[in-house]
This record gives sequence, C-alpha cells and structure tokens, in this order.
Amino acid sequence: MNIHKHVSLNLNLRGLGESATLAINDRCREMKKNGVEVLNLGIGESPFPVPNFVVKALKMYATENRYLPVKGLPELRKAVADYHWHKDGVKVDPNNVLIGPGSKMLMYLLQLSFYGEIVVPTPCWVSYVPQAQLIGRQVQLINTNFEDKWHMSAERLAELCESEHDTYRPRIVVMCYPGNPDGGTYTAEELKEIAAVARKYEVILLSDEIYAQIHHRGEHVSVAKYYPEGTILSSGLSKWCAAGGWRLGTFTFPENLDWLREAITDAASQTYTSVSSPIQWAGVTAFKGGLELERYLWHVRRIFRELSGRCAEMLRESGARIHPPEGAFYLFPDFTPIADKLNKRGIMTGKDLCEALLTEKHVATVPGVSFSRPANEFTFRMSYVNFDGATALAASEGVPLHENLPDNFLDTYCGKTLDATKRICDFMNQGA
Repeated sequence: MNIHKHVSLNLNLRGLGESATLAINDRCREMKKNGVEVLNLGIGESPFPVPNFVVKALKMYATENRYLPVKGLPELRKAVADYHWHKDGVKVDPNNVLIGPGSKMLMYLLQLSFYGEIVVPTPCWVSYVPQAQLIGRQVQLINTNFEDKWHMSAERLAELCESEHDTYRPRIVVMCYPGNPDGGTYTAEELKEIAAVARKYEVILLSDEIYAQIHHRGEHVSVAKYYPEGTILSSGLSKWCAAGGWRLGTFTFPENLDWLREAITDAASQTYTSVSSPIQWAGVTAFKGGLELERYLWHVRRIFRELSGRCAEMLRESGARIHPPEGAFYLFPDFTPIADKLNKRGIMTGKDLCEALLTEKHVATVPGVSFSRPANEFTFRMSYVNFDGATALAASEGVPLHENLPDNFLDTYCGKTLDATKRICDFMNQGA
C-alpha cells in the first residue's frame, strides 16, 4: 500500500509543508516536553481574554444546536454590516456579508472561486501564497522594502498592471493592515492613491483588516471607504476579540461582486456547511460592541503600544532597522545591516538566524522567508504576546486611560516578552 503514497499525492501538495507559524508553535511544545523552556514569539495569538460580556453571550446560546444558513445567521450579518458602517464609514447591505469558520477558510474559498490572478505584496501572511499553491493558482508577488515601510505603493501596483500584455486581466490584490508580519499600516492618502489605481485597472482588493481594532491609537482607516465598489473587507473575532479558537471570520462584498459572493457560498455549502450556531450568536454580541468593548480595546491598545515601542527601541539599539509599530502585535526587524557580522558566525540566511535564536537563546521567531521575503534577508517576525494578558489587562484597568502606564508596568506584567527581546539583542551583540 505504501508504495503508492507518493504517486497518489496531489501535485499541489508536494513540498507545501505545514504553516510556519503553527509549526514553530508545535516545535516549542516539543522542546518544553524535553525540559527546554522556550520564550515563544512565533504564534500570532492575542494574549488577552475574550471580553466577559461576549463569553456570557456564548454561554447563553450554548443550547443553540441547529444548522444555520450557509451565508450566516441573519442577525450576525446585520451586526457585521453595522460594525463596518460605524467603525469604517462603509455602507454595507447585510445580504452582502458572508460568515465563515475563520477568515482563513474564506480566503481559501475566494482563491478557489476566483478565475484570475492573485497579487500579493510581501512581506505577507504565511498562508496567502500556499493557499494559491494548493489550488494551482498563479500568484504575482510585489516585493516591498524597508524604505517603503513594507508598503505596496500605488505606483508599484500601476507598474504591475501596465507591465502585462493584458492590462485589464482579472486580478485580486491582497492587502493586510495593520500588517502581519510588520505591524505597520497605511495612511489615508496612501489608501486613496491605491484605490484610484485599483479603480483604473478594475482590480479587486481583498482588504484583510482583521487587526483593524487594534490599531495602537484607534485610527484605522479602511480602503473600502475610497473604493467601496471593488473592495472585499475581511474581518473576524480572532484578533480584536481575542477569540482565535472560536473560528469566526467575515467577508463583506460590494453589491457588484455578488457573482463572486454566490460562488464562494456554493463552495461553502459543499465544504463546511455553516459556522457553529453558539459562536455565531455570541458573535452578534461582539460585533454590536458597546462601551464595555471600547474600554477593553483601549486598554489592549495602550499595552500593545507601550510594549511594542519599548521592544522596537531595544532591537534598534542592537543593529536592527525597524519602523515604529502602529498596530497588530508584531514586529518585523531587519538585521541585514549587520549581515557581515552574522555571516562571520556562520549565519547566512534569515532561517539560519531564527534557528540560532531558538537553539542558543531559546527564543522562537519566524523567518522572513516564511512571509515570502528573500532567503538571504535577515528579517523575522516576532509576536510580542507571550505574557499573561488577563493579569496585564486587570492591572491596566486600574490606570486611567488618559495616562501612560507606570514605569514598572511592562517589567511586571510583560516580563517574558522583554526577556525574549533582550535575549535577541544579546545574541546580536555577541562578538561586538
């Protein structure tokens, strides 16, 4: 039987490998089993608890056991539409909202249903390109750089469209901001310029705004505000509501992309059927929000803002190029400026660097190559979330929101993250 296993494997699966962020998490678990305590900066998971009023809603609806419509619970679709109106200023018909078991599955079904080209700026989330590979879809990468703040500019998008023989070929451009893995975001002016190019070349934008509500200063702007007719908005509960394990994602479509929405709905009906009923009912409460959620978010933002700023400064002092973090909970330091020093220590790639940090300093990070960056670039993603979020949140609630956190707050409540960052800096300074 085993002699046929390689012959029967789908060609699109060969060499795919496990998601890099999930793989590093598994490796940390294995090291812990063997008695090695690892400071894990690899997995992108909010450290904070799900807001209490949302947990209460889940308990209240735990007895809901019926299959719900494939597109999602009508009350939830309306709550999502209202959320995008109040938060983003984008008018949405609830009929154009689709609920899925996490935005990851919805993104996969989008690529499966769409017949054109997928365009992805790098660095990008680890699963965009592998998903396209699974389906056998062509992917165009737009490699950005540090000087551009890892942003895709309107000019770069226009160059891509104009360089092809078929300028108006069907395309979806994937954007993610605040960014995974870089923690950066776009200005309103940049988004207006990108929207103008997308409109000119009839490009569809998939705007992954799953981190929108943890913009560190609460100033997120959606590109859908400037290009409503061509933007698919992606959101969900995993990041701003700290409910990654609940697996609830949302896609919001413009009216004129109803054909694509219906195609994805058909695919959903043949795959996951519908999202868990209790989770969807609790999702209504989460998306409706209210004062309790807003207070929760402002405390989360303040902790992330001050922690990320301190970590970024430590990394900068150890030789990294790094932009001030603006949102999400990631830093993407670039140690290419000290490449010669690293080379002399036998570290030739970003993957080598992450492996050395893990084996020598017991700090887990994810190399830039996993985010579609060049192998010889000394970048990696670090998720500054390995602290007890419940304890930190409770302590923050005792400090008025108009004030900065006390000087000893981060050392007291986010010590593991600071320790991990210090270990990275110590490694970089070896032999200095």
